[in-house]
Amino acid sequence: MEEKITYSVRDGVAHIALNRPDVLNAMDDDCVRLMKQLLYRLDDDDEAFVGIISGNGRAFCSGGDVKQRHSKSREERARLGSGEARDAPGKELAYGYTKWKPLIAAVHGYVLGLGLHIALMSEMIVAAEGTKFQVSEVTRGADAGWLWALLAQRASGGFATEMSITGRMWSAEEALPDRGVDRVVPLGDHVEAAHEIARDMIMKNPPLAVRAVVKARRGVTARLQLEQLLVRPHDLHLSEDFEESARAFREKREPVYRAR
Repeated sequence: MEEKITYSVRDGVAHIALNRPDVLNAMDDDCVRLMKQLLYRLDDDDEAFVGIISGNGRAFCSGGDVKQRHSKSREERARLGSGEARDAPGKELAYGYTKWKPLIAAVHGYVLGLGLHIALMSEMIVAAEGTKFQVSEVTRGADAGWLWALLAQRASGGFATEMSITGRMWSAEEALPDRGVDRVVPLGDHVEAAHEIARDMIMKNPPLAVRAVVKARRGVTARLQLEQLLVRPHDLHLSEDFEESARAFREKREPVYRAR
């Protein structure tokens, strides 16, 4: 059985690759647990100075595994506090970065929901031409405030607000002027372009100086996430609209929301 996420090192660069191409690399609870383990592995790997995260197949990551999360009963979601397992909260992936090694997200295809979170938590985003991004939580009736905060930190506040309340997709090309991504490269070149940035630009600098910058950035980012936890609506995953979104998805129809 193939690993859902793979890890390898080349020329001082660790490559973490999401490997569920049949479901566009949707992140189930096992994937979140494994990603946390691999981020710790990167921390402890003396042969790796920069990490790259990419996705195999047609997309970087289509977000959390909606099928798994919506399969939980309302009672179970109420007990857990969300549709995720208690030991697999996607929002806490960033807290696994302990030695502050820089990360580059090399993305293509679709970057949605939790996939967008992984990209935004990385220090740089290298996107293939035509890559599509989305704050998909808002379209499913789930909390999207944390993604708004991360996107507003990287791009402009107005851009982040529009994308977070409309739930529309945007392209890498549209995001580039607002620095929503750092590079747009030809399709198929995104992983190698990320390797070149890591090898020829970042790794030319003293590693401890680079990590000091990364540590400062991640401290600010973690604070933003904690602030969102204080104000986030805690019961959206129990709302009728959340249930209706799941039903409409399964029944392949337009949802009817009632703000309750």
